[in-house]
Amino acid sequence: MMKKKNPSENHPWHALPPDAIRNVLASTEQGLSPQEAKRRLTQYGFNKLTPAASRGPFKRFLSQFHNVLIYVLLAAAVVTAAIEHWVDSGIIVGVVLINALIGFIQEGKAEKALDAIRNMLTHQAMVRRDGKNVLMPAEELVPGDIVTLESGDKVPADLRLLKVKNLRADESMLTGESLPVEKNTEAVDANAALGDRFCLAYSGTLITYGAALGMVVSTGDLTEIGRISSMLRTVPQLATPLLRQIARFSQWLTVAIVMLASATFAYGWTVQHSSLTELFMSAVGLAVAAIPEGLPAVMTITLAIGVQRMAKRNAIIRRLPAVETLGSVTVICSDKTGTLTCNEMTAKSVFVNNKLFTVEGVGYNPEGRFKLAGETTPVEDHPDLHELLRAAALCNNARLEQKTGHGNNWIVHGDPTEGALITLAHKAGINLDFLNQEMPRTDVIPFESEHRYMATLHHDHGGHAFVFIKGAPERVLSMCSRQRIDGEDVPIHVDHWHQMMDEIAGDGQRLLAIAFKVVPFSQTQINFADVETGLTLLGLVGMIDPPRPEAIEAVLKCQHAGIRVKMITGDHAATAVAIAAQLNIGEGSVLSGEELDRMTDSELTAAIRNVDVFARTSPENKLRLVAALQADGHVVAMTGDGVNDAPALKRADVGVAMGQKGTEVAKETSEMVLADDNFASIAHAVEEGRGIYDNLVKSIIFILPTGGGEALMIVAAIVMGEILPITPVQILWVNMITAVTLSLTLAFEPPERNIMSHMPRKPDEPLLSAFMIWRIVFVSLIMVVGTFGLFLWERSLGAPIEQARTVTVNTLVMFEMFYVFNSRYLHHSVLNLHGLFGNRLVWLAVLLLLAFQMAFTYWQPMQVLFGTVDVDAHTWQMIVAVASSVFILVEIEKLFIRLFLIKAVSVNSKK
Repeated sequence: MMKKKNPSENHPWHALPPDAIRNVLASTEQGLSPQEAKRRLTQYGFNKLTPAASRGPFKRFLSQFHNVLIYVLLAAAVVTAAIEHWVDSGIIVGVVLINALIGFIQEGKAEKALDAIRNMLTHQAMVRRDGKNVLMPAEELVPGDIVTLESGDKVPADLRLLKVKNLRADESMLTGESLPVEKNTEAVDANAALGDRFCLAYSGTLITYGAALGMVVSTGDLTEIGRISSMLRTVPQLATPLLRQIARFSQWLTVAIVMLASATFAYGWTVQHSSLTELFMSAVGLAVAAIPEGLPAVMTITLAIGVQRMAKRNAIIRRLPAVETLGSVTVICSDKTGTLTCNEMTAKSVFVNNKLFTVEGVGYNPEGRFKLAGETTPVEDHPDLHELLRAAALCNNARLEQKTGHGNNWIVHGDPTEGALITLAHKAGINLDFLNQEMPRTDVIPFESEHRYMATLHHDHGGHAFVFIKGAPERVLSMCSRQRIDGEDVPIHVDHWHQMMDEIAGDGQRLLAIAFKVVPFSQTQINFADVETGLTLLGLVGMIDPPRPEAIEAVLKCQHAGIRVKMITGDHAATAVAIAAQLNIGEGSVLSGEELDRMTDSELTAAIRNVDVFARTSPENKLRLVAALQADGHVVAMTGDGVNDAPALKRADVGVAMGQKGTEVAKETSEMVLADDNFASIAHAVEEGRGIYDNLVKSIIFILPTGGGEALMIVAAIVMGEILPITPVQILWVNMITAVTLSLTLAFEPPERNIMSHMPRKPDEPLLSAFMIWRIVFVSLIMVVGTFGLFLWERSLGAPIEQARTVTVNTLVMFEMFYVFNSRYLHHSVLNLHGLFGNRLVWLAVLLLLAFQMAFTYWQPMQVLFGTVDVDAHTWQMIVAVASSVFILVEIEKLFIRLFLIKAVSVNSKK
């Protein structure tokens, strides 16, 4: 269906009054005619999101072969097949296929984020056509349609509200606003932030209260959720630091292999005059030796072990490379509500009788003390405080309940703000059941946005009647003529109350005023006229969604680890700064989404270096912030739970979604999901990620010397005119069998104790540091001297080539068995009980590998496959004696490094 330009593309609907909307869209409150609606459907298209092009399983499988090292292995398989070494060729192809399958499985699920967004859209809508309300498929809505909304409805398209009745909408998935937003019909400034456009109802959001009539202004891809969906399709999935390092390493290694194989081939052809078949096998052997075939499997399994470890700490990993990426994170951009905070409104301040009380406790757990001037004080000592708390509990519809079997897990049935007041009353020891029996409710004026307060009428059993009121402080204050001081009603001091309101609000707290009025006992109903004047103000209650106690500790832990924490929220600036101060994030400065929109990219890059708190942010703001941090050289983890967070989650190096309150869109776009929605779990995951990277380094520094030793043996044999001491198939056996046994044990090493006191590693640093290259070359030389030396010794004694090669392979594997103990610590000695026996899996792997080598050496089918023969006990003694040299020499090398190199580095750093 061809679609013409939608009027939504040119108009800021929130800035236009209802009459202007009707004129632009040529519609009335009676709705469109069926004929006009059909014409517009043809013109603008269906109200649904454009599906994303997905990559099928076959393409995903083929993509696993797009790697230069795989190309070299496949070329080696072709060469061995061409010279009819079918076993060698088959095993090489088998190894390539195994690695491809591992990569295919590792990718797991295909990208489902856009499908999840589409599933969030409602399927039915109540639409007015020719003055009649009809229920019809939401995808047939067009601009100009009139839609009715009621509590519980999901908004079917972007609507400009024409009439509202106490309408509240949960827009948290788009704005991050923790509480439902009160809607109205008043136009706002054209540059108003998304969360401040109170006259619009957005597609996919939920109506939590009230009713409304609205006109469709945007459908399909032009709705706010559609715009985010389109943005999500354009955001690239970034390669992780480890994958970038592996790619650079693969390119470097490929060039080195090709050059070494070419030089060796040329030398053998021109100097040694070897046969082409022999030289081709030598070149294949070199390639197979130098390529660490087992490394992809070891990396995948090591990361998978990290996934299991993190799951135990409430971090669910969806994409394996994210495990390692967490270890290199330099900036965490965190949402505020529910991640850094509890997502439970908590009363923290009470101002009554000219005294400011603070209240301990977090969330809906009814435990916490009242303090006055920093000292704990009993509520019973303050009758005016007790009176205010009774009034707040009576003028209330919420109910507190403890979840069965969940310890201190309390939930509120009703409005979160009222829940905070009920919790406050519980902390004061007020028995609410007894209170409601003592002063039963007779009548009520419900809270409505038009009058901004709630009032309830109560009668006690002593012939008294009271009206209790709670609401917006400015509104309630205007209704009060007196205030309660020491149990007496005295004239109100309005300026003083305004001063206290500013002081409490300055801490980011939301305020409610509590008042009362004595009425005749005979009165059984109340109306607005009864409460508009003559009230007595009891006091103010300040409440906030407080920081999680464990999040405060986790932020500090991250900062000590060199990780900067930034708060990006859809909430208001004052609240964001107040919470950030309690979390020790930033230095009091904040930037709003509107300010970010006015900044150039260079200005934004400069700003993010100094500002850590961002408020009233849009999806574009979040995406720009993440991109700017990455452009500044940072590895970014981004948390989020709503649809509005999805583009930034996808762009971040590690997207972190909330498992409890997060949308499916956020979860499908992210690399990690927090089971407990807690920032502290991110800090734990970073710690595990650093440990996993260290273990990967240990695995690499263990695997590569084997390949180096094998390659150098082949080069030495060609230079000396000797027959190959090891065949390509035997090389593959050594590479794969040691990788899947010995090197895997290093993946189970626990993180070092001081791992979170180090700065994050630089994202652009090479996979192999100078120290690692030295260690690999050093161990490779030890192995080639010992292994090739024994091969030449066996040949000098007249041993058949099969026996000499069997000794070579077993010596090489035995070298690995000793060297795996060295690899447990990169610099520290393993000559202690923990170093030798701290990882029982190492000993199990050694025993398993010994069993494999016995089969390799003595089992006839293996002898036929790999060309091995039996060896005697004396030969084994010689193999063990030579192989043990690597353990001794590497421990001596570590000692020299600790004594001289590390000391020299520390001295230079002090200078």
